[in-house]
Amino acid sequence: MEWRDEGIVLAARPHGEGAAVVQLLTRDHGRHAGLMHGGASRSKRGVVETGNRVDAVWRARLTEHLGRYTIEPMRHTASQFMDDPARLAALSAACAVVEAVIPEREPHPGLYAATGALLDALSGGERDIWPAVYIQWELGLLQELGFGLDLASCAATGETENLIYVSPRTGRAVSRAAGHPYRERMLTLPSFLRSDGRGSGADDTDFAAGLKLTGFFLARHAFDPLDRGLPAARERLEVLIGRSTANSDEPATDC
Repeated sequence: MEWRDEGIVLAARPHGEGAAVVQLLTRDHGRHAGLMHGGASRSKRGVVETGNRVDAVWRARLTEHLGRYTIEPMRHTASQFMDDPARLAALSAACAVVEAVIPEREPHPGLYAATGALLDALSGGERDIWPAVYIQWELGLLQELGFGLDLASCAATGETENLIYVSPRTGRAVSRAAGHPYRERMLTLPSFLRSDGRGSGADDTDFAAGLKLTGFFLARHAFDPLDRGLPAARERLEVLIGRSTANSDEPATDC
């Protein structure tokens, strides 16, 4: 049994003496694991860094076996922004979430394409663009899992403007007027997701609101049924952006 596919490295964990079990999100074969000899060695470790795009050949005697990978690098992702903790945290979070919630060996070509677009945004997107792409990616993941949010119109009135909340019960947008009496219980709809928003970019405040929004529904629909919390990498991203937001809100002082 053998196939060849392109993939994105989700994780590589040491196994035995020098080998590694590598998890890939592949274009045609979904999330797929395989053993890579030498994958944990110093010479090969860089090939299977999280987020790398690779060309992979998988071989096994039977389909249900773990099988073995031969992997060649196509593009190193993390090395392009090693000095940017937020981008690195977003990369780790995305890969950890996919590894946790996508069933193994189930093709998701749309998710593969969206994840590739996210990696491109992390590598070359402006500081206010890639956070918006990340939130859109998590919204797309929820859609892929069958739990898409309806942010096009108000759940209570049907209006399409002045949408600033999301109902945690229904996952639908709520207008300013309809949601005001319940504002303490509502989730914030980031401005870049609103029909009357200021554009496609997201500052740290919007990014933090977006992470809280998508994280709430990922936890409810994807992780609670597994009796698990959000991956630690996803929680670290939310904490990191939350701190950035808090720091930016602090008043400037003269020294």
